[in-house]
Amino acid sequence: MNTTALIRPAWTPATIALMVIGFMVFWPLGFAMLAYIIWGDRLDGFKRDVNRATDGIFAGCRRGSDKAARWGHGSSRTGNVAFDDWREKELERLAEERRKLDEMLTEFDEYARELRRAKDQEEFDRFMANRSKSTAPTTTSDTTGKTASKRGKGTNLLDD
Repeated sequence: MNTTALIRPAWTPATIALMVIGFMVFWPLGFAMLAYIIWGDRLDGFKRDVNRATDGIFAGCRRGSDKAARWGHGSSRTGNVAFDDWREKELERLAEERRKLDEMLTEFDEYARELRRAKDQEEFDRFMANRSKSTAPTTTSDTTGKTASKRGKGTNLLDD
């Protein structure tokens, strides 16, 4: 079974065709498809950030409605005191669990970000080590007895 999507943020024949058709039908559609191809892989992080922001906004509204309900301004009371108390405790328990899950998600995001940073640092250090090995100047003496710096063949594009 094929696990890759036909339309994904990459230069595939399907996305190129959709981009061309988008430009022919209505030019902003073509630009939108081009933006999706180029920056679509960043969409997951953007969606997560937007969801967190809207959750925060609506959590404030929810808190306001809960306060109104406690003072008898809402319809959340059923009239059964035992059920209302149980429901309130369950909602508080679920809110606590949500807070713990959000903290765990934040910790994991920080951990993943640190892993990416460490990997990038390792790749950069390896690149710099390879670069310093390949571009280290070698000294040769010419006929006058002076030492001159000379690079090896193929290390500079102009030497080839």
